[in-house]
Amino acid sequence: MQRIAGWWDGFELWVAGLPFLPQFLVVLIGMVPVSLGIAYLLDRSLRAVLRLLGRDRVVAREEAAAVAGPPLPADFPVREDARREPAQSGVR
Repeated sequence: MQRIAGWWDGFELWVAGLPFLPQFLVVLIGMVPVSLGIAYLLDRSLRAVLRLLGRDRVVAREEAAAVAGPPLPADFPVREDARREPAQSGVR
C-alpha cells in the first residue's frame, strides 16, 4: 500500500508541476473515462438493487396504467367548454 501511495503522490506532484493546458489535458484524459466507468457501475448496481426491491420502471409503468384505468371509447362525449385544470406530475 505504501508503494501505491508513493506512486500516487509522485503522479500528483508531476501533474501539479505541469503548465495549465497539459495539466487540463492529463486530467481530462484520465478522469473522464474513470468518471464514466464509475457512473456506469453505479447505474447498473442501483438498477439491480431497485429490481430486487420491486421498484423498477416496469412495475411503475404497470401501476400507472392500472391507476389511469381503461381508455375512453372514441365516441365518449367531451365538453369543449370544460375548464381544464393543470395536472400534477410526479409521485408524492
